[in-house]
Amino acid sequence: MEQVHTLLVASALAQPRVFVHRDYHSRNLMVCPGNNPGILDFQDAVAGPVTYDLVSLLKDCYIKWPRARIKNRALAFLRRSHGARAIDEGQYLRWFDLMGVQRHLKASGIFARLYHRDHKAGYLKDIPRTLSYIQDLGADYPELDPLVTLIGQQVLPGLKGTASSCTP
Repeated sequence: MEQVHTLLVASALAQPRVFVHRDYHSRNLMVCPGNNPGILDFQDAVAGPVTYDLVSLLKDCYIKWPRARIKNRALAFLRRSHGARAIDEGQYLRWFDLMGVQRHLKASGIFARLYHRDHKAGYLKDIPRTLSYIQDLGADYPELDPLVTLIGQQVLPGLKGTASSCTP
């Protein structure tokens, strides 16, 4: 698992730094009369990897789109916003995917903390979807196999029935 950790850190550190919201997802967007979208929840905003907010939005913990659609939108974003920087599309997609692994581990941990510490079981139902993004990468990133295996064999089976045992 140390190799997965090293891979994720190196990938994040290799990316150009930009302003990141760090909680940019469907539930923090609002439709407004003008200047859409309205964005909520800025308390975690920092400088971070260029793919962080995009992966948070396109690989959202609460809704899931087909992988081809996600890839097409990520590349469209790259071409419109970073084309002048000449970032290689393959490298960008790798950064995007690996940043998603980090982001989804973090989000799943937050959901587990909300359950254990705050007795909020509602987010537990979002963990399988959130971790499915990591499992989806298994065939394309064999270096993630230890993590993909852990999620499939231990984490997801351990979630079965957990939400019903907690009172919100």
